[in-house]
Amino acid sequence: MQFTEHAANQIIQSMKKENLSPETTAVRFAIKGGGCSGFTYTLDFENHKSKFDHIFQSNNLTILIDKKSYLYIGDTIVDWSDQFEDRGLKFNNPNAKTSCGCRTSFMFELPGNDTKPAWM
Repeated sequence: MQFTEHAANQIIQSMKKENLSPETTAVRFAIKGGGCSGFTYTLDFENHKSKFDHIFQSNNLTILIDKKSYLYIGDTIVDWSDQFEDRGLKFNNPNAKTSCGCRTSFMFELPGNDTKPAWM
């Protein structure tokens, strides 16, 4: 799990606008059911961790991911795009089978699930 330097700088700027300190505030990165493709990425600011969280450090950010979400997004690289029509966070999730045009929702496929059922 990592945030690129550019994405981390954008998140830190957002924190500062909300009078939050990157030294004491973490980014909660998780998923929830829904969106165009089945799962949606969520990001929030949080000041405490749960016993069910994985903790990561990336480019001056502390990132919290609950154990369930980690199964789906643990290897994700979060980047930032400054393109006019595509500005915002970009999620490079190697576990995503497909993602929506908005790139904030994805469909998950279990690794190693390449075999066809016997009836096919």
